[in-house]
Amino acid sequence: MGRQIRPAGVFDATALRLKSTIFPKHSNVEPPWFRVMNSIPPAESVVRTITPRHHEPDPRATKPKDLYRPQNIRYLEDSLRATFFKDHPWELARPRVILELDGKDYQYCDWSKGLRQPEMPLSGECVVQRQLWLMQNEKLSKRKAYDLVRWEFYRLRQAEEIESRVALEEARYTGAYFGKSKLNVGMMLEDREYENWKIWAGKQTEKLAARASSDIETYDVEEVGDEFEETDLGPAPSETELQHGGKPNLRI
Repeated sequence: MGRQIRPAGVFDATALRLKSTIFPKHSNVEPPWFRVMNSIPPAESVVRTITPRHHEPDPRATKPKDLYRPQNIRYLEDSLRATFFKDHPWELARPRVILELDGKDYQYCDWSKGLRQPEMPLSGECVVQRQLWLMQNEKLSKRKAYDLVRWEFYRLRQAEEIESRVALEEARYTGAYFGKSKLNVGMMLEDREYENWKIWAGKQTEKLAARASSDIETYDVEEVGDEFEETDLGPAPSETELQHGGKPNLRI
């Protein structure tokens, strides 16, 4: 199959058409892409380049697979996050504020001082960044750094829970009322749905029982009625018809 060079001449053909004066009274309309293509022309080479690879291909592969597909971008923090949230899945349920004012919040963090950072609540991201700092600066292994940061995280999280529990007890002691917790509200909604389901299940059971009993009661009656059903043969033939050999009038 030869090279397709016709698309490359679209711009030149359009430029000639705009300069044409065959019909003076007819104005040629400039396409929206004409000026863009004039300022940023496409590449002359039609050869598709291969994406550079950052790791060696699989030597067991006999055919190149995904030769032109860009490779996945992986960072060291990705594996650290996967390990932490696999061990602590409920940390994902905690709400987080990901809004940044200038996008430079990372410059205000000094992970050499621990997990507590200014204007940043304690979360799994603190564990990841602290572990990464220990691996790069203290030259600790991944498992050793993870264990150190994890125990520090447990200690701080426990202190937060104790602080919130004490504050709640003090507020209730002074007469504060907080209403039902999220767990109690969820259990209440679940109980309500369960009661509605019991009512629906009871009605369905009654319908099935009534249908089954009606089938049993009418089954014998219909069978007996079919067996003893009499055929209407009409009035009996008279003696005159019998003497003349007439056929009786049968009505079925």
